Amino acid sequence: MEEFYPFFLIVFSGVFFSMLSIRTHIPWAVMLIVGGIVVGPSFLDVISLNPTIDFMGQIGLVFLMFMAGLETKFSQFREFRGNLLFLAFINGFVPFLVGTGVIYLLGYEFLTALVVGIIFMSSSIAVVIPSLEVSGVLHTKLGQSVVITTVLQDIASLVLLSLLLQTVSPVTEVPLYVFYPVLFGVLIAMRLLIPKLREWVVKITTGSPDLFQLEFRSTFLILIGTVIAFELLGLHPIVAGFFSGLVLADSIKSKVLKEKIKTISYGIFIPTFFIVIGLQTDMSVFTHVGTVLSVMAAVVLTLVFSKYISGYLAARIVGFDRLEANFFAATSLPQLSTTLATAFVAFSLGLIDQTLLTSLVVLSVVTVLLSPILIRNYATRLQARK
Repeated sequence: MEEFYPFFLIVFSGVFFSMLSIRTHIPWAVMLIVGGIVVGPSFLDVISLNPTIDFMGQIGLVFLMFMAGLETKFSQFREFRGNLLFLAFINGFVPFLVGTGVIYLLGYEFLTALVVGIIFMSSSIAVVIPSLEVSGVLHTKLGQSVVITTVLQDIASLVLLSLLLQTVSPVTEVPLYVFYPVLFGVLIAMRLLIPKLREWVVKITTGSPDLFQLEFRSTFLILIGTVIAFELLGLHPIVAGFFSGLVLADSIKSKVLKEKIKTISYGIFIPTFFIVIGLQTDMSVFTHVGTVLSVMAAVVLTLVFSKYISGYLAARIVGFDRLEANFFAATSLPQLSTTLATAFVAFSLGLIDQTLLTSLVVLSVVTVLLSPILIRNYATRLQARK
């Protein structure tokens, strides 16, 4: 019975700070992280991590990556061109090198520097797509280039993360040169079989008044089963969650079903993950102000400058004009889902310390606030030019 109290506080915090987000126009994820910091040990100390909350946070983490995968469709990859691969490579590889180098020069171990470099590669499709939709650029050549390159960078960062985690904390003894071809084969097999499995469920229940609920439950079951299958192969749950969403992305046709999955994910599990991130952000590190601020400034400034400059230059090289290149660069800045998921896992494995975790949380907050402002500004100028 005592477990209900922290559970209630987590749900209450999720609702309260979501409402506060609407009133203040501060991005939802940012407000939830701040909420976790406020109610956690750093300030009010009314909630502390226990096994129940930690488990809910882990589920939220898997659902966060699953939803990111669900928004990525295999059909998008048919539109790949050399220019898009070049854009994704430059906009991912340059920040990777910069992030790795800066963190190593700050005195951290090379493995820690690699983790931050991998984080610098990624972006946030969850922030980018709504910004593109609001600006009216989503279905243009520029908008589609942004979406596809963002997806490519996220996949590349997750593959590198899985390689790193397999090296640090191996789940399987299968050699890597065998592991990834097997994983790729399983991914293709699931991509072909899962839609047929869902069609079979719908077919045998045709006419049943419980059809939709059964379809929803079976989809949920397939999700959990796919995550477990990928975990058994040796993938970390966050990578498994992303690939599960990727497998199911093109097979879920019903908009109502997608909305139900979205409701359960963003209504319960994902907010819990963001609040847990806040709970784990120890603000007492600021007692060593000089060290913390120098690391934080290095993380935030090197990410923003390396992402923006590499995005701008790559976009100019492939033929976009100056305004379009600035727009592309602005869309590459936000760090949210993959950044926080990777930071959460790296911290739990001891790969990064509390100072770096806090710096990465601040990085997410800053870029999620900054990027939409820049996108809106450049989009307005693009619209005015027509």
